[in-house]
This record gives sequence, C-alpha cells and structure tokens, in this order.
Amino acid sequence: MKTIAVEPGAGEPVVIEKPVPEPAAGEALVRILRVGVDGTDHEVIGGGHGGVPDGEDHLVLGHEAVGVVEDANGTDLEEGTIVVPTVRRPPASGSNDYFERGEPDMAPDGEYVERGIVGDHGFMAEYVTSPAEYLVPIPEELASLGFLVEPISISEKAIEHAYASRSAFDWNPESALVLGNGSLGLLTLAMFEHTLGYERTYCLGRRDRPDLTIDIIENLGATYVDSRETPVSEIPAVHEAMDFVYEATGVAPHAFETIEALAPNGVGALLGVPGSWEFEIDGGDLHREFVLHNKALVGSVNSHRGHFESAIDTLTALPEWFLEELVTGIYDLEDFEAAFENDDTTIKTAVEFSRI
Repeated sequence: MKTIAVEPGAGEPVVIEKPVPEPAAGEALVRILRVGVDGTDHEVIGGGHGGVPDGEDHLVLGHEAVGVVEDANGTDLEEGTIVVPTVRRPPASGSNDYFERGEPDMAPDGEYVERGIVGDHGFMAEYVTSPAEYLVPIPEELASLGFLVEPISISEKAIEHAYASRSAFDWNPESALVLGNGSLGLLTLAMFEHTLGYERTYCLGRRDRPDLTIDIIENLGATYVDSRETPVSEIPAVHEAMDFVYEATGVAPHAFETIEALAPNGVGALLGVPGSWEFEIDGGDLHREFVLHNKALVGSVNSHRGHFESAIDTLTALPEWFLEELVTGIYDLEDFEAAFENDDTTIKTAVEFSRI
C-alpha cells in the first residue's frame, strides 16, 4: 500500500510502499478516506517537532484522519462504519494511569506516543490498524469532513479546561478573542459564534486585504484585528478587554500579552507551542493582574475520546458555507504535494486516499 512519510532531515514528504497491516486481537483494519494537513505536520516535516518510531528510519505522517472499518476483526465495531481515530496511544513500555483513566491527553512527555507525530506511524496510508477503543464512530454524512473532528476536539478540550478554571463563581462571558487566523483559529472562532453563542468575537492575524481568512472572519460576524496595527496588549484600549482569549499562534510574547488583554475574571487558553524565545516582561505587573483581577491562564494540548465525541456535534452545528470556504483543497494521492503547500490561498487541505 502507499503511504506518505518523512525521513529525519529530509525536509519533505514522500510516497513510500509499505505492507497492508494485519490487525492484532482487539484491533480493526481501517481503510483511510481522507487525512488533513496542519501546522504540526509542517513542524514534523521541518524537524522542529516529533520523532520516528524506535528502530525506524521514517515516520508515516498524518493525525487528522477519517476512515471506514474494513475488517472489524471481532471487535464491537461494524464493518462499513465511518470512524475517526484518536491520536495519543500508550508508549512502548505499556499502558499507564493516564490511559487507564481515559485521560491520555493529560500524560506528560515520555508517557505516550502520538500517531503521525512522535513515536508511532500516522494515518497517511491506504490502510491502518487501531485498537477499537481509539476509533470514534461518526455519522456517514460527515465522512467527507471527518478529518476536521480531530482539530475541533483540540478546541473542545481547551475550552472545557478554560471554563473549568472559572467554575468556582458565576461566570458569563460575552467577548472572545482568537489569536491566530489559521484553520484551528477559524474553527474555534466559528465555535465561539455558533455553538457557544458569544455576543462579540474578534480574531487576530497578520494579513493584508483581500484575504480569504479575513473574509471568513467577517462573514462569521467577528472583527478582524491586524496585530501589526494593534498589538494584543493594546486590544482593550482599541476594542475591549476580553472575557476569553484563545491563543493558537505559538508566538511566545502572546502568552503574556494575553494577561493584559483579559477583562477582570477572564481566562486565556494557550495552545501554541513556541521555540526558545527570550524577551523582557514586567513580571510584577503581570503578577498583580492575575491577583487583583482574578485572571487565569491554562495550557492545553491534545484531547481524549470524549472531546472527539463533542467535536462531532460541533462539526454538525457549523454552517455549511463556513466549512466550504475553510477547506480550500482535497488532493488525490498523485497530487499530494499540493496539500502541503502553504500560501495565502490555502487554509485547510487534505489528502484523499480512497473515494467516499
């Protein structure tokens, strides 16, 4: 079968042949339909994140997948069921308390592998196997967009944890700011608008008009904020202080500027993963902001099965026009390179391995 993989240091994905995997006991064989491409894939390809499985010289890419059960292999799944696989799996040393509790997303480094990212092959292949417990069924009508379930699940977790940090008092947020107008930022902005019902939403980016993402932001009813004109810390003076800030840029200063952008009792969720970045901050001033205004920051990465299940409902609720504009390209395996191109005409792409 054909797979899309990367070798350490190569800097570009290639198609390689691998045997069709045989499902072990408790596993199902899944025929992959589509696999999304995101920023993490580019980081893995560039060598800035992730790693190959032990003893291997390559990593099969892809963690945003949707497929169909080809061989249920005695599991509780039914053949023909459309499924989305979760990403985190137990390490080679075996399961641990995080997985036993159903909370793999809370495991620290070294206590997991992530398919298509670090330590385990991903889903950019014609067929994959997976334990049934890590395959989440979705409605057949969502098959074409099922690769969006995984990124939505990332925001489901971040939002859940942010709300949990405010659960000790009566918190009724009205305003939200998304930092980053990539596909994850836009999906989250649509969630704030259409599933969470925020009254006022904003999205920060660094693009000039005309631009596809700015059009989507404004069509959602949100306000576009150009960070070159209005830095995050100045947003309260230009627009308003925010009840919720969702950071998806990986720009390290944004984590600290978020504190200044928050309204009293507000919360910021940090999802970007920056590299080493040194800069000066007024630690005392930020400390006072936390204490005197009851602000909070939460970090969030990955998601668990429950977040995937919530993401299915969210995907169903998002406007059809939004999803059509968000997905800018679905490419056959022969043209897979186009799915990895990254320019101002690209928002969300996927590689199609099998016709839906």
